[in-house]
Amino acid sequence: MGIVRKTKSVKEILAFFSTKNEAKSAVQLIEFFKDKMNRTTVYRILDRLVEEGILHSFNGKEGLKWYAKCQGCSSEHHSDVHPHFQCTDCDKVECLPTNIALPNLNNRSIDSVDFFLTGKCATCNS
Repeated sequence: MGIVRKTKSVKEILAFFSTKNEAKSAVQLIEFFKDKMNRTTVYRILDRLVEEGILHSFNGKEGLKWYAKCQGCSSEHHSDVHPHFQCTDCDKVECLPTNIALPNLNNRSIDSVDFFLTGKCATCNS
């Protein structure tokens, strides 16, 4: 499908993720952009960016949906099969730079995988 129109709102969310190397929850993004766009617009744009392989989403602590930049994904294939880590002290969420091999399952196909770990990040652990 492709992002046909890069509206001001789309550009703002893309710019936000181009400067961040950590994941953000939908709640955090709605709060951050509350003076610029409504929550429906934020969700619609996030869904489009996930469909395009620009962002990936995953479920985190307390059932919140989180978003982070994709690395090498496309609209046809998400290759973000890696764990995500949330610090229990500072709440920072990050993608861990390790790939996980998925097993071949007879007569089944895997559409999505969530690997979510919690603990203390390097900063809080020192």
